[in-house]
Amino acid sequence: MGAKASHVSELSENENLRKLIGTVSISENDPFWNQLISFSFTSPTNSADTKLLEETTVSLSKALIENNPRTGNFGALVRIFLSRTKELKISTECQDQLFIWQAHNALFMIRCLLKVFISQMSEEELQLQFSYQERAPGTCDAGEEDLFEEMMCNLVHLIIEVPLLDITYSILFEAVTTLLILLSYQLFHKEILRESLIYKYLMQGRCVPFTSRLVKTLLYNFIRQEKCPPPVTHVFEQQAEGSGLFYGLASGVASGLWTVFTLGGAGSKPNLEEERPLPLSNQSLLLLLGLANLTDGADTPNPYRQAVMSFKNTQDSSAPPSSHPHTFQINFNSLYTALCEQQKSDQATLLLYTLLHQNTNFRTYMLARTDMDNLVMPILEILYHVEDRNSHHVYMALIILLILTEDDAFNRSIHEVILKNITWYTERALTEISLGSLLILVVIRTIQFNMTRTRDKYLHTNCLAALANMSSQFRSLHQYAAQRIISYTCRHMRRYLYVLDHMYFPRSHCTALQQYFTYLGDTGEEVLHFTCSYILKSYASSLFALLSKKHNKVLEQATQSLRGPFGSDDNASLPDYAQDLNVIEEVIRMMLEIINSCLANSLHHNPNLVYALLYKRELFEQFRSHPSFQDIMQNLDMVIGFFSSRLEQAGSDLSVERVQEVIKQGAAALPKDRLKKFPELKFKYVEEDQPEEFFIPYVWSLVYNSAVGLYWSPQDIELFTMDSG
Repeated sequence: MGAKASHVSELSENENLRKLIGTVSISENDPFWNQLISFSFTSPTNSADTKLLEETTVSLSKALIENNPRTGNFGALVRIFLSRTKELKISTECQDQLFIWQAHNALFMIRCLLKVFISQMSEEELQLQFSYQERAPGTCDAGEEDLFEEMMCNLVHLIIEVPLLDITYSILFEAVTTLLILLSYQLFHKEILRESLIYKYLMQGRCVPFTSRLVKTLLYNFIRQEKCPPPVTHVFEQQAEGSGLFYGLASGVASGLWTVFTLGGAGSKPNLEEERPLPLSNQSLLLLLGLANLTDGADTPNPYRQAVMSFKNTQDSSAPPSSHPHTFQINFNSLYTALCEQQKSDQATLLLYTLLHQNTNFRTYMLARTDMDNLVMPILEILYHVEDRNSHHVYMALIILLILTEDDAFNRSIHEVILKNITWYTERALTEISLGSLLILVVIRTIQFNMTRTRDKYLHTNCLAALANMSSQFRSLHQYAAQRIISYTCRHMRRYLYVLDHMYFPRSHCTALQQYFTYLGDTGEEVLHFTCSYILKSYASSLFALLSKKHNKVLEQATQSLRGPFGSDDNASLPDYAQDLNVIEEVIRMMLEIINSCLANSLHHNPNLVYALLYKRELFEQFRSHPSFQDIMQNLDMVIGFFSSRLEQAGSDLSVERVQEVIKQGAAALPKDRLKKFPELKFKYVEEDQPEEFFIPYVWSLVYNSAVGLYWSPQDIELFTMDSG
C-alpha cells in the first residue's frame, strides 16, 4: 500500500486499501499489487491499539465481502501471495530481503482479512470468497481451482521448507498465525466441531503428506525459543510516495514489530510473573496443540495426533520401525530441556501432559532421566501457587504428577534427590529436604486448598491417588512431611466427629460449653482438638457402634440436615467442610490407606511418620471401631500399641531424641508378619470419555488469552465463558 508509513486511525482512508475493497476488479498484472504490498506501518504497542486495528479491519473487510463476488480482488491478492512464495526458499538462500518482505506483507493482509471473514461467515461462504473472479455484469463465473486448499498447502509448505533466519522470522510467524486463524472457527461455536472443510483439507487433502514434517517443525520452533531478530536486519529504503498500510505489526521491516512483541501489544492477558512469550515459539506451540486436538474424522484418525503420539528420539538408532504413518525423529534431550524451562505457561504444561499421556517413547525417556527434579520442581511450584493459577493449569500439573507416580522407579528416585533452601515454599523454612517429601507437602497443601475453596472432587481424588501411588516407596520422610500426613488425616477425623456431634446433638440442646466450642471450632485446630479429646471422646465409640448398624441411614440424615438450619432458634449452618460427609469419609479412608501402605512396606525407613502417628494416637484410637475403617485400622492400631509399649518400658519424661531412638530400635525389632497385608495401592490415570469436551475449549482459551498479535471480541466467543479456567 505504498511505502509511506501510516497510523491505524488512517487505515480507513488509505487510498490503496479503498481500491482493494472497492467495486473495480484489479488484474493480477496491474502494478497496483506491487505498490500494495510495499508498505510500512507504525504497529500497535498496547492492547487498546490492537483492538483498534481489529475494529478498523472489520469495517474494511465487510466492504470487501460485499464487493468481492463481483471483483474477485481477494482471490487475486491470494494468488499474488502464492506467486511470491514459489521461490521463497531460493530468495532466502540469496538473502533477497525485498522479495521476502513483500511476500510477508501480502500474507499479513490476507491474515487480517481472513480473521474477519471467519467471524462473519460460514466455511462454505469463505470458500466462495476464494473462488470469485472478475466477471461481466449478468454472468456468474467461479474458478475451478480450489484456491483455498492451495493457500493452506502453501502455508504448510512455507513453514516446513523455509529455514528460520532473522530475515524469515516474521513471515514464518505469519504463516503459523494464519493457520491458527483458519482453525479459529471453533471459537464461534458452542459445540465441538467434528466436521469441517478446513479439517478435511488438513486431515484428508493435499496437506496430509506434510503432517510429520509440520509437527516436527512446530516442535523445533518451541524448542529453539528464538527471540525476535533486531529490527536493523530488515530496514529498507522507502521507494515510492503514497499511502502506507499496517506494515510493522508483523512484517519486521519497521521496528514497531519488535515493540509489539516485547511491550505487549499482542492482545494477550498480562501476567506479572512471566515475560511476554516469544512470538514464533508461542504461536507454534498453540498451533501444534490446536492441530493435535482436532477431532477424528468418521473414517480418518487425526494424523497430527498420530504424529504426536509416535515420534521417536533421534539418538535411538535401535528403535524398530513404527506402524504409525506419520512418525518422525526429534532430539528428546532438547525437547525435555525446553519443557523444563517453560512450565510457567499453560500451553507448555499441556504439551508435557500430552506427551506423557500419549507418547510412550517420550514417557519412557523422561522416566529414565536422572535429573527429574528439573521437571518436577516447576510442576510443584505451579501447584504451590494454586491461588494464582487457573484451575485447568493446576489440573494438568496434577495429572502430570499422577502419571509420573505410576512408575515405581520414579517413586523411589525422588526420595534420593536432596534439595536445599526452597525459596518459594514459605510455610516453613526447608533448608534440606528430599524431592519426595517436598512433593508430599505440596500435594497435601493442594488437597487442603481444594477442600476449603474450590471443592473439586476430581482434584482431590487425583491428589490422593498420587500420594497413594507413592506411599509404598516413602523413604526417610522429612519430619515436616510426616507431620503433615498425620495432621491432615487428623484434621478430617475431627471434622468428621464434629459433624456427627451436630447430627446427634442438635444445637437447640447444646450446653454452654458446646456452643462455645462451635463458635471457636471454625477458627482454629487446637480448639477442635480440645473438644474431640474431652467432649466427643466419651461417646465416639457409641456413635461408631450405631454407625455399624445404621451407616447408610446416618449419611442420609447428614445430607438431609444440610438442606436447612439445624434448629429454629438460630440460622447458623454447618461449616463448609461438613457439606458432604461422604467426601470427608473418603478422604479419611484414603489417608489411612496411605499411612498403612507406608507402614506395611517401609516402616523401618520412616521413623518420623511413626513418631507423628504416636503423637496423635489418642485420636486414631477413637476410630478403631468405625465400620468404614476397622479393617485398615488394624495395622495402625497394632503399630501404635507396639511402639507405645516400648516407650512405656523406656521410662517417663523421655526427650524427643530418646523417643526417636526407641522408635528406630523398635522398627528394626517389629516382625513384618504382624502387619496385615493389603492389596498394593495403585492408581492409573485414564482420560474421561470424550476428552475433547475438556481439551478443545481449554486449548482455544489459551489461544484467546495468549496468542501474540491477535484480538477477539469477548462478546463473539461461544466456545467458553470468559471466566472459565
